[in-house]
Amino acid sequence: MRRHRVAVIDDDDSVRAALVRLFRSADFDAFAFASARAFLSEFRDLGIDCVVLDLQMPEMTGLDLLRYLSAVYPHVSLPVVMITAHDEPGSCERCLAAGAAAYIRKPVEGTVLVDKIRELVVGDR
Repeated sequence: MRRHRVAVIDDDDSVRAALVRLFRSADFDAFAFASARAFLSEFRDLGIDCVVLDLQMPEMTGLDLLRYLSAVYPHVSLPVVMITAHDEPGSCERCLAAGAAAYIRKPVEGTVLVDKIRELVVGDR
């Protein structure tokens, strides 16, 4: 049976590396991307089951990417978990309204994030 695949998109190298280690230790295949554009260049070929997406990134924000995925791939059911260190008023509501499955503030507690991903892709609660 194929392991579930999680894409981690964050412009912070240390956060990205830590999340990839976390997911791999939890028996997921994890793929790291430093930008939304890097993710989009490989998205269709990877068979991603879930995306963990930083909200604040240069060039294309996490919210921009979420909206793009919803518009261009409306038939694809891809759960997106938004993470952010800069929690501005209304950002959670905007992300959820744009289609995010969850919104989690940094620093992210590993077990909470893994449990949320399992719930979204495996159905475990």
